Amino acid sequence: MKPRSNFQDYLDQCTFPSKGELICAVSGGADSAALLILASETSSTVKAIHVNHGLRKEVSEEAKKVETLANKLNVDFEEIKIELVDGPNLEERGRDARYGVLPVEVLTGHTADDQAETILIHLMRGGSLDALSGMRPSGHPLLRLRRSDTEAICDRFGYQPIFDPSNKNPRFLRNRVRHEILPLMADIAQRDVAPLFVRAADLARDDRDLLDELASVIDPTDAKELNSAPLPLARRAIRQWLRNNHPPDLAAVERVLEVARGNSLGTEIAGGKRIRRSKGKLHLFEGISSEDEVSKTSD
Repeated sequence: MKPRSNFQDYLDQCTFPSKGELICAVSGGADSAALLILASETSSTVKAIHVNHGLRKEVSEEAKKVETLANKLNVDFEEIKIELVDGPNLEERGRDARYGVLPVEVLTGHTADDQAETILIHLMRGGSLDALSGMRPSGHPLLRLRRSDTEAICDRFGYQPIFDPSNKNPRFLRNRVRHEILPLMADIAQRDVAPLFVRAADLARDDRDLLDELASVIDPTDAKELNSAPLPLARRAIRQWLRNNHPPDLAAVERVLEVARGNSLGTEIAGGKRIRRSKGKLHLFEGISSEDEVSKTSD
């Protein structure tokens, strides 16, 4: 079945996989609902997964609303319940909890606006080229659409998106970037800056991929190889080794290089992890130990 022309103008800008089941993470907001609506317009089998965090009393009703949308679109629906409590680092813990229960091939409704926010957040964390590269289109089919587009898609379909009040809460870094930093940048630049970030991400991603390919031959656990490699490639090899949901910041990469050079026996990095050098090899450990304090002795 060919996509219906009602949404073809949006589908032309999307990067949905051409094969396999389309599994969509759907919170019920405009972005994820638009993702599901557009996915249902393709010829693929589609499934909506709603992750229930249990943080607000309205979540059960939200799950029902997403299920109703899925039924209207004639796609499969699954609700996954997780236990998440309020407290420090709620944004990061919530994201990690969601991705911990979602399949690896899940699609999300991130837009060009989300891309701009993500790049700024990662740059503020010291992510360098990884940060500027932003999110890859694979897994994020709507990166060419704007938030206004997803709202228009929902309106055209007759769906009233769920509003999450936490999206206005300034305690969360992304909200401050969204509601304060990006509008200020647009005001200063006298133009919409989100497309500039999207364009920069596309270019930076190509550069990053080339550097990653060149650095892939370097064993980041071998101190001799790291020390003999060109510095940019040595840094890339370490970044590849330590990369997870967030790229490691430059300070962490430089500390690992100091360990490889023999100027420190070990160092701590984000996420409660530590690096130690022994017999010319670098070892990654989980958790922090007093034995792994950075020292000025080398092996």
